[in-house]
Amino acid sequence: MGMETIQSKAAQGRVADAPNGHWVYRVLPRAVWPYAQLARWDRPIGWQLLLWPCWWSAALAASAYPRPGDPLLSLLPAPLYLVLFLVGAIAMRGAGCTYNDIVDEGIDNQVERTRSRPLPSGQTTRRRAWLFLVLQALVGLAVLLQFNSFAILLGICSLVIVAIYPFMKRITNWPQLFLGLAFSWGALMGWAVEFGDLDGPAIMLYIGSILWVIGYDTIYAHQDKEDDAIVGVRSTARLFGDNTKAWLAGLYGGTLICFAIAFASAQAPVVALAGLIAAGAHMARQITVLDINDPDQCLRLFRSNNQVGWLIFLGLIGGALWVALKPLV
Repeated sequence: MGMETIQSKAAQGRVADAPNGHWVYRVLPRAVWPYAQLARWDRPIGWQLLLWPCWWSAALAASAYPRPGDPLLSLLPAPLYLVLFLVGAIAMRGAGCTYNDIVDEGIDNQVERTRSRPLPSGQTTRRRAWLFLVLQALVGLAVLLQFNSFAILLGICSLVIVAIYPFMKRITNWPQLFLGLAFSWGALMGWAVEFGDLDGPAIMLYIGSILWVIGYDTIYAHQDKEDDAIVGVRSTARLFGDNTKAWLAGLYGGTLICFAIAFASAQAPVVALAGLIAAGAHMARQITVLDINDPDQCLRLFRSNNQVGWLIFLGLIGGALWVALKPLV
């Protein structure tokens, strides 16, 4: 079956790092597969990791500076905003990946894991990829226009970083930093949507998220380090090498410190720290068990950062519930 075949110029199938049996290959017509692959619908971890800073920021903003007697609903992020961020994350992650594939077609054709992508495998054309990119960007724009003018302008500013990111791996050992700048933008957006400006808590959440992204994407990049060395692609995985665990300890530790400062400066309920502590334990486990020479394990640990997102978000929701229910206890 196509879903069991690794895609090549000779045969249509799934891309190498997509899970076997994914719904994309079971539900969608074969003609749609290349576009689902460009948008990475068969690998949802990307939009999940893009979404978390948005949801953290929305939850932190909603429960910031609480006062006794605040009703519960006023302390929780608006469901409409959470849904809009979800749709926006899926659309913009898809657009970003499509753009990345257009820029990197030549490199992807030389890397074992990526040569099964739709452009190097000849399953679609660059023109069609550009059209699909525009469609996804229009969905993202439709989401952005639901917010206040400050948030709209802020969202548009992120496109500068998105545009330059694919080229960074060619000129710097720190492309993961630029990915962090782009993927963490939601940490600013949730706050901007709530307050119409930016304050210290949002800035600290953004910095912490950047460190988190550098950490998990370093783990991810260890999958390709041998091919990257041959092709000349740079990464923090190649830069850190055997010192990766020490770097991860610093990056993840910095993440937790920045988040704790953000929570404290927003006067988030102390219960929210429980989520940070749980997330810290999860990060510590990643570092402890990591084998940088096991690509399959690197991919699993990278994907496990979705759990970090849930832990921090649920901690913030728990803090809001604590404030609302404490007078009743």
